[in-house]
Amino acid sequence: MRELSARAKADKDRVENTDKSERRKYLRMYLRWLGPYRGTVIAIGALALTIAVLDMMQPLFLRYIIDNVIGGDGPSSAERLMRLNLVGGLFLGVIVLARLLDATRNFHQRILNVKVLLSLRRALFNRMLGLPLDDLNDMKTGGIISRLSGDIDRTTGLLQLAIISPGVSLVRLLVALGILLSINWKLALAAMVVLPPAMALSLTVARRVRPIYRSMREENAAIDARVSETFGGIRVVRAFQREVNEEATYLGGRHTIARKELFAHWREIVLWTSWGFLLASVNVVIVWMGGAMTIYGKATIGDIMAFQMYTLMLLEPVWQIVNSFSELQRSLAGMERVFEVIESPTDKPDKPDAIAAPQEVRELRFDHVDFEYNDGEPVIRDFDLTVPGGSVVALVGRSGAGKTTITDLVARFYDPTSGAITLNGHDLRDLRLASYRNLLGVVQQEVFLFDGSIRSNIAYGRPKATHEEVVEAAHRANAHQFIDQMPEGYDTVIGERGVRLSGGQAQRLSIARALLADPKILILDEATSNLDTESEQLIQQSLADLMHGRTTFVIAHRLSTVTSADMILVMEHGRIIERGAHEELLAARGAYHEMVTRQRDAMQSELTSTL
Repeated sequence: MRELSARAKADKDRVENTDKSERRKYLRMYLRWLGPYRGTVIAIGALALTIAVLDMMQPLFLRYIIDNVIGGDGPSSAERLMRLNLVGGLFLGVIVLARLLDATRNFHQRILNVKVLLSLRRALFNRMLGLPLDDLNDMKTGGIISRLSGDIDRTTGLLQLAIISPGVSLVRLLVALGILLSINWKLALAAMVVLPPAMALSLTVARRVRPIYRSMREENAAIDARVSETFGGIRVVRAFQREVNEEATYLGGRHTIARKELFAHWREIVLWTSWGFLLASVNVVIVWMGGAMTIYGKATIGDIMAFQMYTLMLLEPVWQIVNSFSELQRSLAGMERVFEVIESPTDKPDKPDAIAAPQEVRELRFDHVDFEYNDGEPVIRDFDLTVPGGSVVALVGRSGAGKTTITDLVARFYDPTSGAITLNGHDLRDLRLASYRNLLGVVQQEVFLFDGSIRSNIAYGRPKATHEEVVEAAHRANAHQFIDQMPEGYDTVIGERGVRLSGGQAQRLSIARALLADPKILILDEATSNLDTESEQLIQQSLADLMHGRTTFVIAHRLSTVTSADMILVMEHGRIIERGAHEELLAARGAYHEMVTRQRDAMQSELTSTL
């Protein structure tokens, strides 16, 4: 039992040490982000120190006025009034100057915070755009949005909390302590008794609060992801009458976060209550002891007044340091999630000696390619194929045969686990990814359109395309007719994911987008799957024109759409089991012949039942 306890303690210490190490690493990273603004940071720090010095002078003015002006015995009333006006004017000037400097510091600090936040958002968004697809899938939409909004916002006050406030507070603490000791060392020692327990209590509470806030951020990300899924699939939710279940899931998650938040707030309330009690106790001690010392002539009223102010100035920096530490925990919880992503490796970074992709596609070759999503679970096995430039390759087979994975490898969404894919003899991994992707055009089975105008969606791949070019692409995709009938034509806003369009209309816009991009390598993943028979027949010629002269990979379950392909590959379990032209494969009477026969019989049966 003791060994288990010791092992558990060792594991806990190791985790805490790792956590501290990570926290220090991310904090250093944040400080590096402040590097370009070091001049502003120094100026803000200097202003903060100047303000602290001016604030520390104020109790001395009060002490002088009480003891040497109001309570003085020697000078005449006129002379005392003159002194009061002079010292009072200086006192007021110091207060006004301190507040003006504080407003200036606060304004420039806000500007600096905005600049740093924009820089972080830009870096985070850019890194997320380049993360591997698997990482993005694990992060989910809610996690992505949470990092770009809430987590970034949490780092807003990190400069103040981590650097300026603790540094200035430490200076104020030391100065206040020195002045207190010089005024009356006995009262100073009485006031200082509360400092060690106050700091110990505060740091303990703050340290235990941080994991709670990090857990809350993770819970928030999970809930955001679920909400995104719920409203993205609201038709499914309503069709299966799952509104109550989704509401219960949402409220359950929110209830968990609320309980954690209340638990964290309870600990903070304990901290604040303890501090309030300590401040009140110190004031009582000062008045009590100071009153006794004044009675015996060992202190003055001015000493007690100044002492009270300096005691507050002594405890206030301690409170600010502790409070900064507490608030810093929240900022660090968000900062860790931000820099965790920024530090993540990008998807397929270019090699140092990478070259630009050739602009002409003469040959695309798969050289004994294997691919695994998960170790030990091959999806593509020994895929060997040479595709001449400008030819059309059709991939057919059952669901899960590996057809889409092959096109993902062509698009370099993934790289082969073994083997290589070459373009004109160059391994794709030796080409600059951006220049290679410029050659690609993709029309996916699940069409994705943005919440914008029809024009902006068609021109997504070529934002500078003219209106005439957009219209021409729409004509070739047989989309112009339905676009022209819409109230605002090409300026019609189609809603999120093209919700205001039918499946066939959305698919034709997707085809128009690919036409306008004018790619050298084209991927059609079930490009006609969402079209009715009439619409499919209308755009078959357009697709033929689109594929002409381009190296094209076509995935289709409707085998009637691939009969004119230069090469048809029949896939099963990630392997090519048959290859050849349509007539050749029919004559071979193998798997392809069986698939064609089965589809033909199904269509005839459907037609007969309709009649």
